[in-house]
Amino acid sequence: MKNRLTEELLSYNTENGTHGLSVLTDEPMSSHTTFKIGGPADYFITPKTEESLVFVLSKLKESGVRYFIVGKGSNVLFSDDGFTGAVVSTSAIDSVKVDGDVITAGCGASLTSVARTAARYSLSGLEFAFGIPGSVGGAVYMNAGAYGGEMSFVVSVTRSIDPVSGEIKTYKKEDHKFGYRESVFRRIDDVVLSTELRLSSGDRRSIENMMADYLERRQQKQPLEYPSAGSVFKRCEGRFTGQMIEEAGLKGLTVGGARVSEKHAGFIINIGGATANDVLTLIEMIKETVYARFGCFLECELIYVR
Repeated sequence: MKNRLTEELLSYNTENGTHGLSVLTDEPMSSHTTFKIGGPADYFITPKTEESLVFVLSKLKESGVRYFIVGKGSNVLFSDDGFTGAVVSTSAIDSVKVDGDVITAGCGASLTSVARTAARYSLSGLEFAFGIPGSVGGAVYMNAGAYGGEMSFVVSVTRSIDPVSGEIKTYKKEDHKFGYRESVFRRIDDVVLSTELRLSSGDRRSIENMMADYLERRQQKQPLEYPSAGSVFKRCEGRFTGQMIEEAGLKGLTVGGARVSEKHAGFIINIGGATANDVLTLIEMIKETVYARFGCFLECELIYVR
């Protein structure tokens, strides 16, 4: 089965050029996530173009193989048992085009690279995204944000594909139904292909200075020296989650190779050899303790995939 499907997928390269897509089998997800955790996926597929992504999705649908889409692997935790099915990486669909005050970015483009491009063209509005280790598609999916900015402020149009019908759809700004770490894409199966970001003209030096300031803050306050998946929990209304975890005395709490960061309690870090089960156990301990202390039920921002 694996060999046959692999051959069918790679037939795309024969017909459309050798750089259409790549397929790996029994590929450890620890090699493709910022947490450096996760067992093998049956298939790890990297389409190189929108067209090859559309082909891959149609072939997986035809074959009845379940799949999961990843960008930069920055907000996910894969099971230690791996993933039965195909993990499809959009990381190579990373084009970035500038037209006036609009940047059109492929779903796999890194937020940091797009923010850097915006600054080069003296376009303001994406400064908050500089240093976020995610992809544009993932950022739209979860309405990523930081330092008072978020994707909903700048996204104007998104193109996606319905993997069932194969229809290419266009979502205008209001169609995204953005909320706190929410968008319409969290409630439907469409896969983001590209996004238009409408920015505003600004002073390049001021933009770059702001980006540098945000990056310095991240380096000072976040445990970037360890593998992690970023902030684990959503905000609890009226409270900073990291502060509650710290006040509950949980900084440094360790289960196996997973630890509540002593630098920023909102992060769980992999101090070496952490398993998904270590992280999940730690998450439950944090949730129980914070609820008992503050009456606040923490909701995970982290996506667990199994």
